[in-house]
Parts: sequence; structure tokens; C-alpha cells
Amino acid sequence: MMKTKHTLKYIISCCLLAITFTSIAQQKDTIVYKTPYGLRLGIDISKPIMGMIDTNSSGLEFVADYRITKRWFIAAEFGNQEERTVEDYTISNAKGNFFKIGANYNAYKNWLDMNNEIFVGFRYARSNFEQTLLSYRSNTGSDYFSGSTNTTPITSKGLSAQWTEFVLGLKVETFKNLYMGMSFSYKVMLSLQHPNNFKTLYVPGFNRVFETETGFGFNYTISYLIPFVNK
Repeated sequence: MMKTKHTLKYIISCCLLAITFTSIAQQKDTIVYKTPYGLRLGIDISKPIMGMIDTNSSGLEFVADYRITKRWFIAAEFGNQEERTVEDYTISNAKGNFFKIGANYNAYKNWLDMNNEIFVGFRYARSNFEQTLLSYRSNTGSDYFSGSTNTTPITSKGLSAQWTEFVLGLKVETFKNLYMGMSFSYKVMLSLQHPNNFKTLYVPGFNRVFETETGFGFNYTISYLIPFVNK
């Protein structure tokens, strides 16, 4: 009889232990990883780097976004830029400010507690700028006789441009709340003011304006997330 009681106690203890381990395993399997929601602020470091490489170019751009759902972010960029453009017969300089606002959609499904992004986005952008024709030379149509060169600067102020951008990029959380990112953009001009008797060749924030009034852009960013809440 005593042996039977000990056997029953052993069986019951084993069952309770198995139930405990099963419960712990189920709790581990059902851990919910929450996503931080907050304001992310950063800077595009590609523009200062390009300014050190190319003395004709300088600028600074700040970036920001705010998560509104697990997939969608409100995004914005703003800054200033100056560019000297050298053509066959002209040298011109454009400088001014710009801002962009729109949204990003994160198409990447994160594992566990990762917060990385592969995103597509859309922007509306505007720039206010001035353009200076630094020098120009008349085209004589001859290789033997060059035209006269005028070096009196002609500045046109109060110019503006509006455009849209289609964006593709990624952001990687390298350390807690610290992100490295890059993006490429295709730009389509909506409206553009030109100086009198001269065509706008460069718009701050838009970059070089091609004949089709389209353009391309790239940025490489460092940003920091200020989390407000986890959901």
C-alpha cells in the first residue's frame, strides 16, 4: 500500500511539472513584441560630403517622420542648397530653401522586435530660390571666332518651383533608436519660374532640371527616434 501511494505521488508530481513547463512554453510562444511610435529626426549627410568633394555644390537637409500605423509614416524634409552650374556658354548659380511633405509605406515585415524599413513614398515639394547668371558668352556658330564674354552678374530673385517625388528607400536600426537610411527619388516638375531671357537649370531640393522637367535625387541619413508610446 505504501509503495502504491509513493507511486501515485510520483505520477502526480510529474504531471504537475509537465503542465508547468507546457504553460511556460506557451507563454514564450505568445510573447507580443510592441512597436515604438514616435518622432524620428535626422540629417542627410550626403550633401555635406558632396560639398567637400565638389566646391560648386553645398547644402544641408534635415529629415523627419512620424509613425501613424504599423506600416504608414508621415514624412518631411527641409533644407537649403546652393549649386553652380557650368555650361558651354554660361555659368550660373542657384541658391534657396526647400521643403517636402508626404508619406512612406513600410513594405518590410519585421521579425520579433526589429524596426527596419524598406519603404515606398510620395512627396509634394516646393522651393523658393534665386538664380544668378554669372557669365555668358555669345554663340557665333564658328570654331574659329569666339563670341564676347559678359561677366556682369544678373540676379533674378523670388523664383519658385513645385514638384512631386516618388521615393524608394530603406532604414536600418543600427543601435537602439538610432537609424541609418538611404533613399532614391524620381522627381516630376509641376511648375517652374524662369528668369528673363534665361532658363532655370538647377532648383534647390530638386537638383538638375532636365529637358523633360524631371530629375533624380539621393540621400543618406542618420536619424534618431524619440519614442512616445509602444503599441
